[in-house]
Amino acid sequence: MFIYLSKKIAIPNSIRLKCVSWNKDQGFIACGGEEGLLKVLKLETQTDDAKLKGLAAPSNLSMNQTLEGHSGAVQVVTWNEQYQKLTTSDQNGLIIVWMLYKGSWYEEMINNRNKSVVRSMSWNADGQKICIVYEDGAVIVGSVDGNRIWGKELKGIQLAHVAWSPDSKVLLFGMANGEIHIYDNQGNFIVKMTISCLINVTGAISIAGIHWYPGTEGYIEPDCPCLAVIFDNGRGQIMRYENDENPVLLDTQMNVASIQWNHYGSVLAVAGCQKNISLDKEVNTVQFYTPFGEHLRTLKVPGKQMTAVSWEGGGLRIGLAVDSFIYFANIRPDYKWGYCSNTVVYAYTRPDRLEYSVVFWDTKNNEKFVKYVKSLMSITTCGDFCILATKADDNQPQALLVSAPGFLPDIEREREKLKGYQNAMKKGPVSSSVGQGTSNGKEDAEPESGNATYVLVLCNSIGTPLDSKYIDIDPLFVTMTKTHVIAASKEAFYTWQYRVAKKLTALEINQVAKTRKEGRERVYHIDDTPTGTTDGTFDFAKAFAFTDFQPLISKATRDPICCITATDKTLIVGRESGLIQRYSLPNVGLLQKYTLNYRAYQLSLNCNSSRLAIIDIAGVLTFLDLESRSSSGDGLAGEQATAAAGDPSKFERKDVWDMKWANDNPDLFAMMEKTRMYVFRNLDPEEPIQTSGYICNFEDLEIKSVLLDEIMKDPERPNKDYLINFEIRSLRDSRALIEKVGIEDASQFIEDNPHPRLWRLLAEAALQKLDLKTAEQAFVRCKDYQGIEFVKRLGNLQSESMKQAEVVAYFGRFEEAERMYLDMDRRDLAISLRMKLGDWFRVLQLLKTGSGDADDALLEQAYNAIGDYFADRQKWVNAVQYYLQGRNQERLAECYYMLEDYDGLERLANSLPENHKLLPDIGQMFVTVGMCEQAVNAYLKCSQPKAAVEACVHLNQWNKAVELAKDHNMKEIGPLLAKYASHLLEKNKRLEAVELYRKAHHFLDAARLMFKIADEEAKKRTRPLRVKKLYVLAALLVENYHEQMKTSQQSKAKGKKSEATSALAGLLEEDASSTDNRIVDNAWRGAEAYHFFLLAQRQLYDGNVDSAMKTALHLRDYEDIIPAVEIYSLLAICSSANRAFGTCSRAFIKLESLESLSPEQRQSYEDLALEIFTKYPPKDNRKSELDSISEGVDGKLPTCIVTGRIISEYQFWMCSTCKHCAMEQDISRHNFCPLCHSTLT
Repeated sequence: MFIYLSKKIAIPNSIRLKCVSWNKDQGFIACGGEEGLLKVLKLETQTDDAKLKGLAAPSNLSMNQTLEGHSGAVQVVTWNEQYQKLTTSDQNGLIIVWMLYKGSWYEEMINNRNKSVVRSMSWNADGQKICIVYEDGAVIVGSVDGNRIWGKELKGIQLAHVAWSPDSKVLLFGMANGEIHIYDNQGNFIVKMTISCLINVTGAISIAGIHWYPGTEGYIEPDCPCLAVIFDNGRGQIMRYENDENPVLLDTQMNVASIQWNHYGSVLAVAGCQKNISLDKEVNTVQFYTPFGEHLRTLKVPGKQMTAVSWEGGGLRIGLAVDSFIYFANIRPDYKWGYCSNTVVYAYTRPDRLEYSVVFWDTKNNEKFVKYVKSLMSITTCGDFCILATKADDNQPQALLVSAPGFLPDIEREREKLKGYQNAMKKGPVSSSVGQGTSNGKEDAEPESGNATYVLVLCNSIGTPLDSKYIDIDPLFVTMTKTHVIAASKEAFYTWQYRVAKKLTALEINQVAKTRKEGRERVYHIDDTPTGTTDGTFDFAKAFAFTDFQPLISKATRDPICCITATDKTLIVGRESGLIQRYSLPNVGLLQKYTLNYRAYQLSLNCNSSRLAIIDIAGVLTFLDLESRSSSGDGLAGEQATAAAGDPSKFERKDVWDMKWANDNPDLFAMMEKTRMYVFRNLDPEEPIQTSGYICNFEDLEIKSVLLDEIMKDPERPNKDYLINFEIRSLRDSRALIEKVGIEDASQFIEDNPHPRLWRLLAEAALQKLDLKTAEQAFVRCKDYQGIEFVKRLGNLQSESMKQAEVVAYFGRFEEAERMYLDMDRRDLAISLRMKLGDWFRVLQLLKTGSGDADDALLEQAYNAIGDYFADRQKWVNAVQYYLQGRNQERLAECYYMLEDYDGLERLANSLPENHKLLPDIGQMFVTVGMCEQAVNAYLKCSQPKAAVEACVHLNQWNKAVELAKDHNMKEIGPLLAKYASHLLEKNKRLEAVELYRKAHHFLDAARLMFKIADEEAKKRTRPLRVKKLYVLAALLVENYHEQMKTSQQSKAKGKKSEATSALAGLLEEDASSTDNRIVDNAWRGAEAYHFFLLAQRQLYDGNVDSAMKTALHLRDYEDIIPAVEIYSLLAICSSANRAFGTCSRAFIKLESLESLSPEQRQSYEDLALEIFTKYPPKDNRKSELDSISEGVDGKLPTCIVTGRIISEYQFWMCSTCKHCAMEQDISRHNFCPLCHSTLT
């Protein structure tokens, strides 16, 4: 950061100021002083000029109100920004709360204890509560509306300061003796704060200031120190929270009067006075520190005594109360930013995120891409790329760059590389200086451990990570060229030759291959002397494995690095002693050392690496010639050239905070001095430009500058108005000469001040006037081959108006050029122009409006191009209309598919001729959406039956696949089916396998598998209804098999034999081919068994015990399917319920004789039988119907599947599917067959 005094306001009557406070939101400045002085001021910047935004704008006092009310010296002023209130207090203890009404401040509330003086007041973070502390130990906490919340008298204590915690749960009370006590928000004492910074300090001390940053704008790092406590002797500590045992310690070596954080919590200002030993007097000084105790800047302020400091809301200005004056200083922050490939990259913090938000703002298209980066240290840019330097998170490497796909594998690879090195380093830690150290160089803070690694992430201009490197040196300073990234800590620097995927010339490929062999990563200690060969260098990738690498970066140096810069062939490293070391690139060798009598802060090399610009720590810009400057091209001798170019040793500019060399001229640079930009040619300045922008780029005599201060006010919505282009004087003068004097004089001026941009300007002006000779010469001078070709093409045209139209088109005035072509009746040229521009809507319009028939081919091209326009934007409905007119069947198919208009796609397929190249693609489209029939038709139409079969297989339409395979004599379907079935069976998907066989018409295989499933389910003995369903399905598959065999024989007979004969032949073939007669012949046995088993139990529970017993008697035939113990148990229950104890007795006899029973079970049956048959004799009341007429004339009589009774009548109903019978009066009450569940006909 850079700071300089910018303004001074005098207080009338030379009244000395005691305090000053700047309202962060509305910009009001309150200052209090002796004799009851209280003023509210406001600095307003009013300008319509975009270039004069921010600090560059003239600022005037828009408010200067004196507030009457205090009689004694005003000692405390504090703002409540949320409620626009000002609270003030004087030496008499009078407190006044002021409010803003119609642009002026008025008293709202007054309070006076009349006992003691107010020492400090503080509003909490949300502006709801105020805490007031009195010198005598009284504490009052009140609300914003003036009500007292609580009060307390702290006996025997003199209070001096108060501060709220960010969450308003803790209050800190600073005592007059330097102690700090921690209380809760109800006034209960918790603990005394540990003051580490006062160890070994003697004498009376007092607290100069306590400020706790509330985190309203986020934190620059997770777990960042935010509570600053500074004492009047210059000692202080910055803590993460009130009980922090490891605070950052400071020794400012000054007498401190006041402190304050800026609005981001990133800079702490410490104001007071410092003794100047040489002048033997005290000098007013403001020191600036980071939250980690690093000293940033020192500002010397004139006057006798400084009493207060206060930051402006944006952190760009600071107000200082000195004697009877308010001094204002402007601050140029060190933003984390860069510029690459028309993209401004900048980072900011948000209160709702721990990470930095890194914005890649494409200024050309006004698009932005946001990435979230944890522990970002710096942003460095060059060409089309940028480097993000970050701290690595050992616990969460993936949290480093949140929105970064494809980035993590590189991170992991780099971490693996480091493991060997980490192991080698266990002997001693690497010294790391980021966030450590103090202003006076004392080692108050502990160094970080050797495990603290850092990451360099290479990104393109939209934030996509391209490569990354883990390094173990702290990248405090990073610079990059088009081929190298150089990162430096205080002791060592690391070079990485990065690669990006792009087309290289043969020469570049050889160069890259050569350097790759020598190692793409190296580390050098600053005290080493590399020669440019392999000695003294380390391949970073290999060096981790050797302990020799460890001393390279852990050994300290007495003269640390303070800045670096590089070009493609030179690396410059600046050291704190003023030593400048110059190295060669890409092979790093120490070429020369230069000694300066000041410490460099920022270095910059010009485009040919001949001159080095140095901005020192005080903001003084000087130059150093690295190469002796030879004679220039205008014929002057070497000495004269040096004189013409100015003597760099005598050049000096003060208050410089930014500078940029031109990319295309080694003698041209721009610099920022306070709020002015100067452009220098040969060290001679042009007239300054008022601006406060940061310089992005200087090329083609134009400076691109960005108003980062304005962007940071609303970083989520960057505005193109904040990007400003400045033309330098020679460009402005040349343009003025061309416009006012003429091309000849301008040509002479440009000859004297040559630059490609000026020649191009002249060429364009000559083209406008059709001075082709001058235009060609100018294009030659600026090496514009396309321009030369254009001029030659113009020379071949005969018509002046045609030449004029071509020039107009060359300058991009296409509407005017088209009008000129049409006026010449050259519609073809107008159409050609629009086609080159890709404006197909206008091409179509021109084709339709012209007289005569339009070219059909051109019309189709236009329709298709407009169709492409809509398709690219996914407006498929519009695209279809134009593709139809353009007869573009390929894109039409794609549109139908995207619209899910499969009818349209089918119509398109039907309209195409056979074997059209588009049909396979359409077939594939149908396959992806599961439309088998349409896919098959498309494949068959283009003679691809194999693809059709594959589609059927893919969509599980195996019957269709088998049918197609047979029709086209394809043999591979059988093995494919078997393979797929075995795959399903391996995964235990047996029902899917059954479905597969069924769809493929392999009914017997399906039935066999189904019977197996049913048998296994039956063994579980849990769900008989499910078992019956499985047996029914298996039997139905067998019926399908019978039908298939019969049909196949009929088709073979082709009408030569009778139907009965062919059916018989089918059965004979079926019998011959069947290997499992149980399945084929007795397909329904399992279903029958479980049907009667369920029916008997249903009848029993319905109370129809006779029918239940008769049904249960049928189960005796199915002992091979249902266990005998269950059959005879059921029969015993039914017969006993029916009081047929003879049948019951026979059932018990059968049960007792079963070998499968255990002795305990058999004994139970015997005991139960004894109990029953001692009461009832074992004989039936009536003869069983089943025993009397179970045998008919022609053998066994059928059984009714509805009731379980024997059918003795001649007329009965038979199911067409399962061929089972039922009484007609019984089945009439049913809609489905009770056994197979087929619909009754």
